[in-house]
Amino acid sequence: MFKQIDENYPRKEHFHHYMTLARCSYSLVIDLDITTLHAILKEKKLKVYPVQIYLLARAVQKIPEFRMDLVNDELGHWDLLHPSYTILNKETKTFSSIWTPYDENFARFYKSCMTDIETYSENNKLFPKPNMPENMFNISSLPWIDFTSFHLHLSTDETYLLPIFTLGKFKVEEGKITLPVAIQVHHAVCDGYHTGQYVEYLRWLIEHCEEWLSDSLYT
Repeated sequence: MFKQIDENYPRKEHFHHYMTLARCSYSLVIDLDITTLHAILKEKKLKVYPVQIYLLARAVQKIPEFRMDLVNDELGHWDLLHPSYTILNKETKTFSSIWTPYDENFARFYKSCMTDIETYSENNKLFPKPNMPENMFNISSLPWIDFTSFHLHLSTDETYLLPIFTLGKFKVEEGKITLPVAIQVHHAVCDGYHTGQYVEYLRWLIEHCEEWLSDSLYT
């Protein structure tokens, strides 16, 4: 469900400034320590990519500013956002963008995500899965590149307010495994404070991964 903001929106002046006078987005790259998480996933024989998608999606639900959007020229926020993410056709080397309904229960989400990936992994269409929801945010994966900076240059005429995430290649140094993640947000709806809150919660989820990974995959 989409909820419009009211006159009490505290960032009204900020929104107007960064949508009209100084329209801009900003991006940053963070390194996430996934050493413990990676070991647990290996032990449980779980694929890493669906777990990455789950983490980003769960943290998005936590931060209202990461769910801000314009619908029919009205500003508001979605109660829930589903993740859209890229997959690679190994034969043609083309990518597709598919989506999976978000579910806070990790086991249910993991199974749904794996099913979607297996179903569309040999498709050449850009958007092979039908019925894409409006309440959706984008994730892309570049598992071949260990980057320290990443920028998407969207048209300045666009008013895309939802966050965009790009996952990079793991780095292994002295037994520590880190994952670079690029986060791009629109300054009209999201300040540095909100991005900081997002990153803090994302790291908390990773540190407490045993709690949500305990959801049974067989229920």
